[in-house]
Amino acid sequence: MADQKKKIFVVDDDPMFCSMLSDHLEDQGTYEVVTFGTGEACLERLGEHPDAIILDYYLDNTVPGAKNGLEILKQIHKVAPNQKVVMLSSQEHYGVALQTIASGAVSYVIKDLKSFEEIDGQLADL
Repeated sequence: MADQKKKIFVVDDDPMFCSMLSDHLEDQGTYEVVTFGTGEACLERLGEHPDAIILDYYLDNTVPGAKNGLEILKQIHKVAPNQKVVMLSSQEHYGVALQTIASGAVSYVIKDLKSFEEIDGQLADL
């Protein structure tokens, strides 16, 4: 029996980045990736029990009233306290990173040329 693919949710309001990361992960052959443009859309499908969620910090840029990644992270952990969430952001401020880790993220990855490699490393622990 073949190993079942790990389900990964990618939540980012940048469709290009979301698509690139999704393609990168699916090309590895071990992940089934579901993408969301808002955290609210991700929350609606938490019952699918993803193995990990990659969550952008800034999610409130394109949809008026959308919650940011930190708010979504807190809501995820209210519903699923043990959910593995990797925060993703272009913010290099340590305060932002510490705030997300304190709120339950397992790691904080800065969006740059190395971010896909870092995400691979985080998901390898599943």
